[in-house]
Amino acid sequence: MNKYIDLNCDMGEGFGAYSFGADEEIIKYISSANIACGGHAGDPHVMNKTVELAKAYNVCIGAHPGFPDLAGFGRRLIPYTNKEIYQMIVFQIGSIQAFCTVHQVNLNHVKPHGALYNMAANKRGAADAIARAIHDVDPQLILYGLAGSELVKAGHQIGLQVASEVFADRTYQADGKLTPRNRDGALIDDTETAAEQVRRMIDKGEVFSVTGEIIPIEADTVCVHGDGSNAVNFVKKLRQILKEQGIQIKGVSN
Repeated sequence: MNKYIDLNCDMGEGFGAYSFGADEEIIKYISSANIACGGHAGDPHVMNKTVELAKAYNVCIGAHPGFPDLAGFGRRLIPYTNKEIYQMIVFQIGSIQAFCTVHQVNLNHVKPHGALYNMAANKRGAADAIARAIHDVDPQLILYGLAGSELVKAGHQIGLQVASEVFADRTYQADGKLTPRNRDGALIDDTETAAEQVRRMIDKGEVFSVTGEIIPIEADTVCVHGDGSNAVNFVKKLRQILKEQGIQIKGVSN
């Protein structure tokens, strides 16, 4: 049996005169791009350019909504109500969806960003607001959420197709949550180690925690980050290692 995994990367996270990440190189090695929608990053010019780039490389396009916090890059928690989260998600999906319409490509999925992603992983009210917003805009859109999270549960309950997301370059806690970025050992820099973590998640449905526990996990899509100093080589080598292990790279689609 052929094994498949989606490699997704957050993209289009520059704005104005500021660029961010190596989108034009990393796009060659991934299968899905999560494009910032003007909240934590992105602007009309960057969104347009990134949709064009994804179309050129036949990469699945996703909306990547986040809290409207450029200075904090969407990684600071803003105490929005669930109603405000719903409206924010509808608004940001609509912005990238419009560029997809102009370029005659489909919007494939939605993946929240940063603090919003973490909030929805743990708080069911926020998760329900996001899932309902996606469903109301287009019930065919796929929801990307942290494997085992409240967001995944909310997506299933409302009837969305859900992709459980795992991370190649992040470590896990004993409760299945990601190790916070501000802690030692949160990031995995070695590509061989990252590839082995991904292989284990795909083949065995499990991952080791930083303290050695074996955690069951479902993996439909793997997030790779494009903002590190070695990001391009990391993603390129990870893709190569996975293919050598018989794991094909393929976007999640309906």
